[in-house]
Amino acid sequence: MIHPTAIVHPGAGIGRNVRIGAYSLIGEHVEIGDDCDIGPHAVITGHTRIGRGNRIYQFVSLGDAPQDKKYAGEATRLEIGDGNTIREFCTFNTGTVQDQGVTRIGDHNWIMAYVHIAHDCVVGDHTIFANNATLAGHVIVDDYAILGGFTGVHQFCRIGAHVITGIASVVRQDIPPYITASGNPAAPYGINSEGLKRRGFSTDALGALKRAYKLLYRSGLSLAEARTAIETEAQTHPELKPLADFLAVSGRGIIR
Repeated sequence: MIHPTAIVHPGAGIGRNVRIGAYSLIGEHVEIGDDCDIGPHAVITGHTRIGRGNRIYQFVSLGDAPQDKKYAGEATRLEIGDGNTIREFCTFNTGTVQDQGVTRIGDHNWIMAYVHIAHDCVVGDHTIFANNATLAGHVIVDDYAILGGFTGVHQFCRIGAHVITGIASVVRQDIPPYITASGNPAAPYGINSEGLKRRGFSTDALGALKRAYKLLYRSGLSLAEARTAIETEAQTHPELKPLADFLAVSGRGIIR
């Protein structure tokens, strides 16, 4: 299953039923789980661990040094979970010792061509990154988020669960869960109703989320006042708890 022109370091850990395409390069400290499919001309290097059942297309670069001038060759890591699709020309870097030393991508993510995930980012499960979406360092993207094509995310921002961004959005602050955002800078445009319906949110849950959105963005309340009101609502509508928790720990402030 390994093409004769591929270069696989003897120290690399290759699982069962792994296909590695022509002219690909697999480094010494790489671990690839069972049933992965690596396309031609892929470069996977660094201290990189890849789980099971991933489809990685041609010309990707995974696990190379972070684009951070403070990086001094430390043995930081890239960890990729199971069942991901990673399309052409994606670049994922390892972490830095100034953070946790690891860049993490979870399970069952759909990552389209030319996506860049920088050092120390944490990506959850079931996300979608459209072409050319770019994460700067130390960004967190929670489960089921969708980044539109050419979305750019500033360092240390967080994208909440079930968020969707429009094409070419520029994200300079945190986006709370469930929000639709677009523009430069990204601004809120209601909740992601269609995506939430597809994921099984009930009519009652959607109504609670819409009311919470109005509290946060249309009521004239301060952020602290809106958060308190949402925390009260979350006692009877548990789907609001992720929103309340997010607002309690937002680091860069939220888009408003």
